[in-house]
Amino acid sequence: MKKSEPVVIPKDGLGGLQENVNSDVLSGFLVFLLALPLSLGIAKASDFPPIYGVITAIIGGIVVSLFAGSPLTIKGPAAGLIVICTGAVTEFGGGEHGWHLALGAIVVAGVIQVVLGFLKLGKYSDFIPVSAIHGMLAAVGITIFAKQIHTLLGADPKDLEGLSSIALLERIPTSLLEMNTSIAMIGIISLLIMFGMPLIQNKIIKKIPAFLIVLLVSIPMAISMDFKNTQPGFSLVKVGNLVDSLSLNVDFSGIQMTGVFVKYVILFAFVSTIESVLTVKAIDGLDPYHRKSDIDKDILAIGIGNVVSGLLGGLPIISEVTRSAANVNNGARTRWANFFHGLSLLVFVLLATPVIEMIPNAALAAMLIFIGYRLASPKEFRHMYEIGWQQLVVFLATIIVTLVEGLLIGVLAGIAIKLFLNLFLGKTQPKNIFKAQILHSNHGTRHEIRLSGSATFSNYLSIKKEIDKIPTNNDVIVDLSGVTLADHTVIANLEALGRDFQAGGGQFSIIGLEELQSLGHTDSSTHRKVNIARMHMG
Repeated sequence: MKKSEPVVIPKDGLGGLQENVNSDVLSGFLVFLLALPLSLGIAKASDFPPIYGVITAIIGGIVVSLFAGSPLTIKGPAAGLIVICTGAVTEFGGGEHGWHLALGAIVVAGVIQVVLGFLKLGKYSDFIPVSAIHGMLAAVGITIFAKQIHTLLGADPKDLEGLSSIALLERIPTSLLEMNTSIAMIGIISLLIMFGMPLIQNKIIKKIPAFLIVLLVSIPMAISMDFKNTQPGFSLVKVGNLVDSLSLNVDFSGIQMTGVFVKYVILFAFVSTIESVLTVKAIDGLDPYHRKSDIDKDILAIGIGNVVSGLLGGLPIISEVTRSAANVNNGARTRWANFFHGLSLLVFVLLATPVIEMIPNAALAAMLIFIGYRLASPKEFRHMYEIGWQQLVVFLATIIVTLVEGLLIGVLAGIAIKLFLNLFLGKTQPKNIFKAQILHSNHGTRHEIRLSGSATFSNYLSIKKEIDKIPTNNDVIVDLSGVTLADHTVIANLEALGRDFQAGGGQFSIIGLEELQSLGHTDSSTHRKVNIARMHMG
């Protein structure tokens, strides 16, 4: 058999710019077409002035790309942080005053992320149970829908101020009865485009971003119906002048509201870090060159971006999954594609602000509703059920508590419920809650990691620490036959580590699961000792 040619990894830095400029410029431009409407919509939904969504994406591209540790992710504002941003603006007093104070929390959160990156603490993001993370994101998706459906139907934003997610859901019938027909028509057609485009099989059409088609349809519709003169001012995007908007907008006096300030610093730092790490890992799996990102360096880069963004008035920056996946599909090779996406945004906003102000807000609402649907789609609920009832319990509990009590309490509730279920299902000993029982033996480059006791999300870091000592070109066997419980988070993370070893030239095997009882219908479902199952049944 003919030996395949080794894959040539694209260079980084200035050498990578010179080597890959054509592919990265093209991908950056195509991502810009996607990022522009999303950045505007996310900022508006976050109760930030829309122009600062674009400014955030510009910083995420031009500034963060210079320090980033991941080659293919796109940095910018994300729908997953809308709930936190709106909550911060509201609790700091609302309106422009609340926005300025919220910026102070974003800057401090950025500083914390810089420290996390320097101390190489990104690994601790693996502590959060997978089901709780998915529950958090699903709750965000429901909240996005709850707010944006009213915008799509033409409701006055002033009527929605201060309403909780539950209250917004309860108000939907009112907005339906009082809908603005012209605005709703654009919103509904935009929504049909967003949901219809993925169903089209034509390869050429599928390459056109649905977000771009929405703009090409909705802007002419708004012009033909003379929205500027016949509809309320809130029907069209207002961005203003970019140069006039660039100033020091942050106000740190919100620190006097100690409880609120600390709460949002934690939320901004915690959620943006978690979402970024998840995105980086996902995009590493799509990288045709099988590169492994430096997560700690990437967290540091995002922290720098958040400090700059917060000072100037922007939203929190993360590695955003939709734009990053598009970047890979567009043929990007290095982090310069992220830079050119930011540069394209800067040039367009400087030269074509009047075009941006032709965009109907109902069209942006349709885009965000689609994103919200993807975060909380029926597939997510079905997937959790297939993994196992205990994952579904954590997932649903995180959603419910987040909608009622807020995101931070929701995630903490998910972690607490997951820990309780693991203690109940696996008879986990207190000494094993945070530290796994590990026996590591090796013969040259062949390693065996034998686990006993319990292997759960709360002690996974100790397992990962042991495996991280092994070069990825070695062979590893993880034996789970001796554990009382191996939960979904551990199995899913071990499978991800296996892909790293495969990319590094080694082999990675998980054995022993066949000796345990699966609590779901997938290979990564939680598994436990049969005798424990019988003991509880009795």
